[in-house]
Amino acid sequence: MAERFYVNCELRLGRVLLENAEAHHLAAVCRIRAGEEVCLFNGDGCQYPARIESAGRRQVELEVIGVERPQHELPFRLEAAAPLPRGDRAQFLLEKLTELGVSSFTPLRTARSVVHPRETKIDKLQRYVVEASKQCGRNVLLEVRPLTDWSDFCRSEHLPPCRVLGHPTGHRESFAELGGDALVRDLAFAVGPEGGFTDDEVALAVASGWRALDLGPRILRVETAALALAVRFGEAGDKR
Repeated sequence: MAERFYVNCELRLGRVLLENAEAHHLAAVCRIRAGEEVCLFNGDGCQYPARIESAGRRQVELEVIGVERPQHELPFRLEAAAPLPRGDRAQFLLEKLTELGVSSFTPLRTARSVVHPRETKIDKLQRYVVEASKQCGRNVLLEVRPLTDWSDFCRSEHLPPCRVLGHPTGHRESFAELGGDALVRDLAFAVGPEGGFTDDEVALAVASGWRALDLGPRILRVETAALALAVRFGEAGDKR
């Protein structure tokens, strides 16, 4: 498989110029030379085989020689939301959600959350998505949305009708009770921070049409709970 590089511009057959970090990675790190072929993508759903015409440390000229449309996306939107965990766990979460086919991620501000990312942090999270997409073959980027209060997010009219809340206490449905139809259509899921959602936050979600889901007898970390849900729902979509 050819090395993949992200280009933040329109792509078509013909010449394209790769600059700055990606050019440095291609020429200085991967040591790809003129005449070799790579694969470009820009998030539009396609990938573009390209041949290196010239390669410098900060600028690489390529010739796009094809347009391919592989089907690597889930057949429905899968939206995730969670308070960001501390440290490198946030990067791990974004990388794995990307690999699992999640469409978007919304960092949440809740009563018990402790990490409230600023715009610069959101930009860094999106870069994690790009790197993970290069590795896993996705040609549509997971969208990282702005930090959002739970009260606003859970009542948003823009969410899919099917909404699932991973919560470790209280009355919860199992995956079997949730029903197979919920696993093959547009869906949003959310998990709480360390310590979980408060009773008031859960009550607000249930009143807004969310369904509380049992994730098992053990208390899971934020990223573990989010990935468990992404695997379950994404697996159903991949089999569709």
